[in-house]
Amino acid sequence: MSCSFLCCPTPSSNPCIPPISTVTTELLLHPRCPRGSMGLLAAVLLAALLPGIAARGAQALWPDEPSHICSFQSLSGKDSEFCRGNLEVIYPELGDVGCTYIPTCHESRWRISREWGSPQVLYPQAKKSKKYVVMLVDPDAPSRANPRSRFWRHWLLTDVPGAELRTGELKGRVLTEYARPTPPPRSGYHRYQLRLYEQPEGEHVILGPEERISVGSWSLENFVERFRLGSPVASTQFLTKHHED
Repeated sequence: MSCSFLCCPTPSSNPCIPPISTVTTELLLHPRCPRGSMGLLAAVLLAALLPGIAARGAQALWPDEPSHICSFQSLSGKDSEFCRGNLEVIYPELGDVGCTYIPTCHESRWRISREWGSPQVLYPQAKKSKKYVVMLVDPDAPSRANPRSRFWRHWLLTDVPGAELRTGELKGRVLTEYARPTPPPRSGYHRYQLRLYEQPEGEHVILGPEERISVGSWSLENFVERFRLGSPVASTQFLTKHHED
């Protein structure tokens, strides 16, 4: 995956080296970015900051802003085992969040629930001649301890050409419009699972009348069996919880 999202989001003529007056000290450290790229980023930022340090002497560079590192935590145990096949789910400023906890920095948990739209979904191994089914579901509704509304359907696309999965810009045929991850308060972490299936040739995948009425308590297993989708060719997930918890 690319580490380009490590560049500071502050606008400037060079987004990776913003002006000394506007650069922030929050860096996104992703566990899957190679260490060499982090060293390069540190060197670039140091080169940008040295002139300001010399000019200001002992004065604090950002007196009104706390300095802290924003890091991703990788999933572990059974949660990490769900991630397979190099499927990427990419949100603005965060990059690929697959197999991680959404961090609290930059109000990321609030923004993924209230601001950002559907992510890019990238699967470089997709076959251009095939079509795929993409779904995003929450198996922990209303909570992981009591998932009585499993599965909660957040997004469902069919007839997605393999070429679109190679670029990350999905269109396909929308059966369920994208709904942002919105874990209820005090419900703990929720898993948001992205599943990719190869669509059988000539299979017209649709939702039944009852499935169209409600997105909760969806029988994912029956849906998969009904249209002979088999096992996912790739899957990933990220975990997040209510932004005020």
